[in-house]
Amino acid sequence: MNLKSRLFPNLQQQERVHYETDGVADLLSDSIMNHLPRLYYKQIVVVCIGTDRSTGDSLGPLVGSKIQKDISYFHVYGTLKDPVHAVNLAETLEHIHEKHKNPFIIAIDACLGRMKSVGFIQIDKGSIKPGAGVNKDLPPVGDMHITGIVNISGYMEYLVLQNTRLHVVVSMADQIAEGILKAEEAYLEKRLSIRRDWLNTLNDSPNQQEQKNLDQSQQA
Repeated sequence: MNLKSRLFPNLQQQERVHYETDGVADLLSDSIMNHLPRLYYKQIVVVCIGTDRSTGDSLGPLVGSKIQKDISYFHVYGTLKDPVHAVNLAETLEHIHEKHKNPFIIAIDACLGRMKSVGFIQIDKGSIKPGAGVNKDLPPVGDMHITGIVNISGYMEYLVLQNTRLHVVVSMADQIAEGILKAEEAYLEKRLSIRRDWLNTLNDSPNQQEQKNLDQSQQA
């Protein structure tokens, strides 16, 4: 859990949407696609941070569990069964960089914020600092991040996280998971489209050369 929404109260430059907004998964998918690298051969790793021992901090593991069974190209770390949290975060990041060559990392985490911001899902470029909300010094994570504001910040954060409504967290996790799966589908389609265009270019090359030779012979 991080406190980015409290540390950076001006969120106008961030892309964010409430989980009850119509078509929220499509909006999240479009926003994720806008942040993903244009090098479509790059490995995409989703790191879902949090723990199932705290309702408010279970957003990440819930998302990880929801997408794990349906994901086909992205790589997922952090589920309800195998969470990524304060104890193993550094070790997990080390493992990711050993297994995946220069990956693009999407970090997912819960955060606390202002009352009027509860229920909003935020997407932004750059890393997040997990544990900032509960005074833990953990390494930054992500080339981009998705955070869900699950409750109010400012006082006794541990207690606030423990008393966060499960309905809100699960509903946000549902939308984030669907948005990621839609983004993966769009990303793969774009990747295949680029490959098809490249193959078509290779297939057209002999014909183009033949036509060029014919034109030159006619001119002679």
